[in-house]
Amino acid sequence: MGKANNTKVPAHVLNRKDLTGPALRTFFRIADAWGLNEAEQMRLLGLEKRSTLQSWKRGVIASLSKDALERISYVMGIYKGLNILLPKTADQWVRKPNMARIFAGGSAIDRMMSGNVADLYVVRQYVDAQRG
Repeated sequence: MGKANNTKVPAHVLNRKDLTGPALRTFFRIADAWGLNEAEQMRLLGLEKRSTLQSWKRGVIASLSKDALERISYVMGIYKGLNILLPKTADQWVRKPNMARIFAGGSAIDRMMSGNVADLYVVRQYVDAQRG
């Protein structure tokens, strides 16, 4: 009378695997709302290959990397914050020129397109600060 599988999977692996599907579905809904093209989606996700993006869109991925989940988390936070601040114009705000120092006249999307996770963090902090 033994157990079929005695191996334990570390919690951080289970969490990433469990979060992968919902995180990707949410990201692609936000990408649609913001009108992001494939290149912009790839940049936000930190991807280099279009084929990887296409696989992710089809759900062909077991578990997102910690980096990808962090990126999606920032995008989700920005989206949520904007919808609280600007319920009617949140999706358009990301492309509008902004004179705030961190944007230097560019848009939030321009700042996020650097490819650096740090820029997603900066935009998220800016949106959160505007909420008070």
